[in-house]
Amino acid sequence: MIIGNKIFSTGKTYIMGILNVTPDSFSDGGKYSALDAALRHTEEMIRDGADIIDIGGESTRPGHMQVSDSKEIERTAPVIEALKQRFDIPISIDTYKAAVAESALDAGADLINDIWGFKYDSNMAELVSRRGAACCLMHNKSCTVYNNFIQDAVNELAECVKIAKTAGIADDKIILDPGVGFGKTYEQNLEVMRSLDAFDIGYPLLLGTSRKSMIGNALGLGTDERLEGTLVTTVMAVQSGYMFVRVHDVQENKRAVMMTETILGKSPK
Repeated sequence: MIIGNKIFSTGKTYIMGILNVTPDSFSDGGKYSALDAALRHTEEMIRDGADIIDIGGESTRPGHMQVSDSKEIERTAPVIEALKQRFDIPISIDTYKAAVAESALDAGADLINDIWGFKYDSNMAELVSRRGAACCLMHNKSCTVYNNFIQDAVNELAECVKIAKTAGIADDKIILDPGVGFGKTYEQNLEVMRSLDAFDIGYPLLLGTSRKSMIGNALGLGTDERLEGTLVTTVMAVQSGYMFVRVHDVQENKRAVMMTETILGKSPK
């Protein structure tokens, strides 16, 4: 799979480093909203082993307040432009809005990370297809009611793929995310972790669990104490052949990936 000018090989797990340029992110809100701070943190994540930088301009934590397209663009586009000028690393934009995605692509973004899997904005799939961008489609739902949870979630994620394929997006541009923390109860999130292999429907997979409430609920810990729990989920992702893990703590997760790959007989990057 090619994202930007980088080749991502099957059988390896890569690190997507999180860069929130929002004042209200659940974990690090406001820390990197200034451009200088965003640049410094990106440099640190690259040094620690990040393979992609994922930029978010709107917090999508439970109960978040939606911001306008213009505000989200104002937060993200200048950061993307600055990162592309300074660093040679693929950039992802974490948005479900086509206008924001198009602005990000204009600024140099390489991947659209859509938490609604093209089901929120009907213009998103056509935009990604027209621009030849890569995309990550996440399973999400406005409620937590299912008939057969895992099978329903897999089927609903397959619907996202159908939207992408109908728009003309190539298979090698699609990544899937089972959506831990979205449209799921605590128990359902744990079931996703026990069923990671079920989401392998022929596309590269990404797992995003970093510092999430599933870990906090399991361990009774706040957002700044969830590293060890995150590392467990990262190891499980590697064992299940996931191509990407989306994380805040790059160095620690990178080391966990490398150690797990070594034990499994894979050649660490």
